[in-house]
Amino acid sequence: MKRARRAAPGPLPVLGLLLLGALPGLWTVLPRREAAARREPEPRPGPGPPPGRGGWGRSAAARGEPGGGQKTFRALLAVPAAGREERGGEGRFAGAASPPPAGASPVERGIFWSRELERQVPPGFAAEEAAAWLAAARAARVASLERGGCGRSSNRLARLSDGSRACVRYGISPEQIQGEALSYHLAGVLGMQERLPPLALALVEARGRQWEPVREELRGSHWAEGAVVSLTRWVDNLTAVVAPAPWGAEAGGGRRLRPLSAGELGGLPPSQLVELVQWSDLILFDYLTANFDRLVSNLFSLQWDPRVMRRATSNLLRGPDGGLVFLDNEAGLVHGYRLLAMWDPYNEPLLRSVCVFREGTARRVAELHRRRSAAAELRRRYRAREPLWARLGFLSERQAELLQARVDFVHRHIAHCRAQAARL
Repeated sequence: MKRARRAAPGPLPVLGLLLLGALPGLWTVLPRREAAARREPEPRPGPGPPPGRGGWGRSAAARGEPGGGQKTFRALLAVPAAGREERGGEGRFAGAASPPPAGASPVERGIFWSRELERQVPPGFAAEEAAAWLAAARAARVASLERGGCGRSSNRLARLSDGSRACVRYGISPEQIQGEALSYHLAGVLGMQERLPPLALALVEARGRQWEPVREELRGSHWAEGAVVSLTRWVDNLTAVVAPAPWGAEAGGGRRLRPLSAGELGGLPPSQLVELVQWSDLILFDYLTANFDRLVSNLFSLQWDPRVMRRATSNLLRGPDGGLVFLDNEAGLVHGYRLLAMWDPYNEPLLRSVCVFREGTARRVAELHRRRSAAAELRRRYRAREPLWARLGFLSERQAELLQARVDFVHRHIAHCRAQAARL
């Protein structure tokens, strides 16, 4: 598999953020992914411009308040030591659209990205294409399993009988696979699933039809018989993403950043505005899922690595057309909700740093808030679209309450941004 060469990232625009004065205590060290030809991006980026890869306590929301090429085995709190590799794969992205007309305003009604700008956002994984891949992956047999290229040493790169490839992820605990699957379907509820590679669950059965061709490889994998794993579509020609320039420059210097708002966008080129549209969805998504294994983990690393914000953002890559790909969401919802006290001092300021949103995303949040139906909508979608959902179960009652509380918090934040914009 060919790896794309590392390219020095150019400066990107502002998505402001508040950095807290007090840093939380050290988190329990968790083993993470290997850097390989097709690996899951890791919270600890390597020095210099990184390449892409192909391929809890109670928070304010819970309280109801507004608001190079070598493999490495790493842990979340390890000091950066090596650059990231590209991830290869077989997914395709549609070509980028033409830029919006000169002089067109990027923001409408004070807080929403313009319709014209949204039309320029690369489409990512189209729903029809994703559905076709999922159906084929569930029906295919696993022809071979390879070590490396998919993150942790327990994961495997699978070649399926139809010739396609997928990362097979075996979680350290079942809740990681559960969190990955639920995060994928929550993205569907929010209307942003095109940013995540298609994901299906599979049951490990050495004598079953799907796994019979790789029975010997399964013995060497130390996977438990009957375990649930995830199959994630292998995506090709992805490159690393560095947080917009003011994050790298000012966050590294410990300075307080201004929120991203309509007034901050004047004069930015269309390509940067298109990326900001996607960043606004990403930050909202990571807040709702309490995902600490992306930008938040980079922020946490500032206490020992002041240049970390100038390096690749964990678990975020860019397709050839400029579309962002939200990868490795296993920290979301289940695991993330257990660690809210640890990570919300980072996730909440990140959310507050954005005051421009996709109108469709804001509309969905408002509807979930009005109906108080976040968990119910997620459960309905998960059960309808994932045949093995019952093997891992759903959110607990408490986790469902936390999801709704975070939806409500986001809704209040959007309302606050709207009120601020009206006063300008």
